[in-house]
Amino acid sequence: MHVLQGQVAVVTGGAGGIGEAICRGLAQAGCAVVVGYNSSEGPALALAAQLAPVGLAHTALKAPVTDSAALAVLADTVQQRYGRCDILVNCAGTTRFVAHSDLDGLDDTLIDQILATNVRGPFAAVRALKPLLAAPRADGATGVVVNISSIAAVSAMGSNIMYCASKAAVDNMTKSLARALAPHIRVLSVSPGLADTEFVKSMDPAWRDEQASRTPLKRLAMPEEVAAAVVTAVAHLTFTTGAIIPVDGGRPLA
Repeated sequence: MHVLQGQVAVVTGGAGGIGEAICRGLAQAGCAVVVGYNSSEGPALALAAQLAPVGLAHTALKAPVTDSAALAVLADTVQQRYGRCDILVNCAGTTRFVAHSDLDGLDDTLIDQILATNVRGPFAAVRALKPLLAAPRADGATGVVVNISSIAAVSAMGSNIMYCASKAAVDNMTKSLARALAPHIRVLSVSPGLADTEFVKSMDPAWRDEQASRTPLKRLAMPEEVAAAVVTAVAHLTFTTGAIIPVDGGRPLA
C-alpha cells in the first residue's frame, strides 16, 4: 500500500473531482500530499485533513497556476515545510461547454482563460518546482511530473474546440518536457475519457448514458481509476517518460 512512503506530492487542482481522487490515491500510497487550490480553499483544507495519515502531514496550499509569482511562493513553502518535492500532478484545468460549430460562442476571453490555465499553467508549475523535482535522491529515483490530459486531445471531441486543442498541447508539451528534463525528471500524461465526477453526474442522464454507450467498456471512467493510473505511473513505470497513458475504456476503438 505504501509504495511511495516518505515522498511528497503536489497536486494542482487538488480539490476537484479527479484531483481529489488523485490526492487520496497518493496519500494511500504513502505520500505527504500538498492539495493545491485556486479558489477552493475550504474544500482543499477539508480534504487535506481527511487524507490517510502518513509520516509527514498533508497540507493545502494556494496554487493558482496562472500566477507564476504565486507558484514561486508555493515552491518556496514546500521547500520550507518538507525540504523536497518528488511528484507534481498538474490537474488544474478549466473549460465551458460551447458547441464546436458555435465559433462566436468561443470568445477571446474564454480562449485565453483555457489556454492560460490548461497549457501555460502546467508549464509554469513545472518551472516553479523543477529545482525540487530534479534534486538528487538517496535511492537514485527521479522526480515525476504527471499531466492530466484528456481523450479530447486525440478525438478532437470535447466541451469546446479550444479545450480539445489545449489537451493536445499538454500531450505535446509532455513529450518536449520529458526530453528536456531527462534524466532527472520523468514526465508523463494520464489521459482519461469522460470521468464520472459529481459535475458529470449532475448533467442530463441521457447524455451521460450516451457517452458511456460509445465506449467499448460501456461505462465512464471512475476518478479512482484515473488516480490509480497516476500512482502506477509514478511508482511502477519507472523506465517510462514522455508517454501518454490512456484511461478511456477503449473509446478510440469505437
